[in-house]
Amino acid sequence: MADEKPVKLDMNALPRVDTYKNWQAAQKIPVITGFFVEDLKTVPVEPWDLKGGLGSFIVLDGTGGVNDGYVCEIPAGGKLKPQKHLYEEMVYVVKGHGATTVWQKEGKKHTFEWGPGSIFAIPLNARYQHFNGSGTEPARYFSVTNSCFMMNLFHNLDFIFNDDYEFTDRFNPEVDDYFSGKGEIFGRFFMTTNFVADTHTATLKDYSERGAGGTNMKFDLAGQTMGCHISEFPVGTYKKGHRHGPGAHVIILGGQGYSILWPEGQEMRRVDWRQGSVVVPPNQWFHQHFNSGAMPARYLAFRWGSWRYRFMRLTDSDGSTYTNIKQGGSQIDYDDEDPQIHRDFEEAVRKAGAVCRMGEHHPRCSQRVSAKAG
Repeated sequence: MADEKPVKLDMNALPRVDTYKNWQAAQKIPVITGFFVEDLKTVPVEPWDLKGGLGSFIVLDGTGGVNDGYVCEIPAGGKLKPQKHLYEEMVYVVKGHGATTVWQKEGKKHTFEWGPGSIFAIPLNARYQHFNGSGTEPARYFSVTNSCFMMNLFHNLDFIFNDDYEFTDRFNPEVDDYFSGKGEIFGRFFMTTNFVADTHTATLKDYSERGAGGTNMKFDLAGQTMGCHISEFPVGTYKKGHRHGPGAHVIILGGQGYSILWPEGQEMRRVDWRQGSVVVPPNQWFHQHFNSGAMPARYLAFRWGSWRYRFMRLTDSDGSTYTNIKQGGSQIDYDDEDPQIHRDFEEAVRKAGAVCRMGEHHPRCSQRVSAKAG
């Protein structure tokens, strides 16, 4: 017995089950992986029987298994099949005009119209159907869901798609203005609503916590545990580096620029973006967003973690990403960043024909005097 060697455990040989991936494979549509999507408008889509339209999954490396995304296209003059599911979903309209009807099993139907840039959330386990309002052009939307989390939590698809419990605390069909776009603002930039007509023109508030004159609005949509925010930063500026948990889908609404991303102590990786691009920073990777173009840059982030409803601490719901890393937080102030970051930014704006306006914010900016004067 003393001479017996321990048997090495082969983890790959265990009979493991990933309910979400099995379901995903059964949909028989493309699955886009990797680090970055260049343009949601051109993502290839194929017939998707479940939806009754065309679709592709987008599951980027940074999701960490907490959420996923998909693109769905509604043909001209068409409509999708009615849906219902026990997972949360946030929707961003990439292109086209149309309408969505939402209802409970025994309640009146609510129909609202949407267009490019609209966002809304599907109330948990409510029934809904999307319609294309154009007879000549397809409509396309991008959704982020927590279906992977919920499917693997219960590992029972019949429960996910066929349970009839009505969450009337999230969606009461007797409330007439549920999708009207009305909302209530808390503090400076926290808003509860269920529909934003146009993310490109939505009013934002001061967000100096992230640096360089940026603005922001954080939304609680349909009482979800997922959340989203819109952020904008001026021409010739960039945000402070920071890190947080997985699953933040950064969707570029307008402008031209780039982001750098890196695990602590390792090489930085750069992605150049434009309107329609998507990047998902991996779990606890530092990342930083730069506006190197000649117009303000604005993005929408669909993410795990609502500002309103406490859940698993995978995000900055405690505000730690606003706190300098020297004080135990997750943000790198301009004084502490690698000097090469700012040198690269000045070169990028020069090549784009823009002007660096970090002078009043950054101690190393070579445009410090002229930026203050102008």
